[in-house]
Amino acid sequence: MPPAVLHLKTGQSFTGRSFGAPRSIFGETVFSTSITSYTESMTDPSYRGQILVFTTPLIGNYGVPNNKTPVNSHDVGVTLESEKIQCSAVVVADVAEKFSHYTAVESLAAWCQRNNVPGITGVDTRAITRLLRDQGTTLGRLAVGPDACLAPPRPEEYWDPTTENLVAQASTNAPYDLNPSGDVKIAVLDFGAKANILRSLVRRGAAVTVLPWNFDFNKIRDQYDGLFLSNGPGDPNHCMEAAMHLRKTLQEWDKPVFGICMGHQVIGMAAGLEAYRMTFGNRGHNQPVLALASSGSIKAGRVYVTSQNHQYALKLQDPFPAGWEPFFINCNDSSVEGIKSTPESGKKVWGVQFHPESAGGPLDTIEMFTDFLAECRAHKLQLNIPTSQPMDAARVVPQLGFETPQRVALAA
Repeated sequence: MPPAVLHLKTGQSFTGRSFGAPRSIFGETVFSTSITSYTESMTDPSYRGQILVFTTPLIGNYGVPNNKTPVNSHDVGVTLESEKIQCSAVVVADVAEKFSHYTAVESLAAWCQRNNVPGITGVDTRAITRLLRDQGTTLGRLAVGPDACLAPPRPEEYWDPTTENLVAQASTNAPYDLNPSGDVKIAVLDFGAKANILRSLVRRGAAVTVLPWNFDFNKIRDQYDGLFLSNGPGDPNHCMEAAMHLRKTLQEWDKPVFGICMGHQVIGMAAGLEAYRMTFGNRGHNQPVLALASSGSIKAGRVYVTSQNHQYALKLQDPFPAGWEPFFINCNDSSVEGIKSTPESGKKVWGVQFHPESAGGPLDTIEMFTDFLAECRAHKLQLNIPTSQPMDAARVVPQLGFETPQRVALAA
């Protein structure tokens, strides 16, 4: 393996061996405490522009699976969370050169090379994690091959990915449909959606239309039974255009709205809350959150273990904007983990900072998808619009049947 060096803007350097693509890269250095699901983490669009440090020492031992599936009422075209690796680079203590799993088709190193993503192994990820934990997320450069012998970059040479609109890079460019035969029509604003969010909707019987991040949903909102806002990378303040569109939606539309991660932050900004950059962020599969209110399957006073990947959060303020209340709070750092519309507002809107769909991680809150679609179906029935499924049909896995995804033209 050629030499490689991880340089941090704060002055530290870590020397190891490279694997994957033989190229150097700048990025934002972050760490994840997840023990498993490295393939899901690496394909999560929320990691776009980031150098991902795994705290788990051995990475790659179960290889990488085939990332193609049918597109039907059960799957959305990929096994993992997107079609390709999304992070800029990976940092591991010990990369597994041999792998063993019945679904594996290639090694982590071969997968990284095929996706043009560099990696470094043989470094002390404990020391790197302690640095990041003490000083916060830090800009970095992974220098590979001949670049490893060069002097570290000057501070002004480091590239900060959050200065760019990463959501615009990760979002779909054109609307498309999934499971068009579903009984309830859901529009998804794609800020960089994980595939398991889409799976969780179609497997519960929803017909899903995925829209670009800045699409004005108000032009077509009456065609849909609910609106979903996905996760995504980077600074939510780049998404103010989407927040302004959503503010009009929330003022004039009374159908259910649900947002996750970036979607949660956009809902908060539309409601009048401020999004801020956290020192460390939360990335891992074991983040405890306390429910402050009851809604559907969520019970007030209970702690739920969640999967998370974010650098920004909504600022807790008192009083909260009229018609809104805190929904969840992080048990470790007391950051806002969820907001919801109040019963008095007459709205059905929820936002959560964590990932109920996991992939990977715990499934403590997966039934929030069931709750959301149940509200959409209930509202549809109130309008005397027939629905082909009973309220609990969301718990039934549909029969598989291959369907080709259709591009759709949306009329204003």
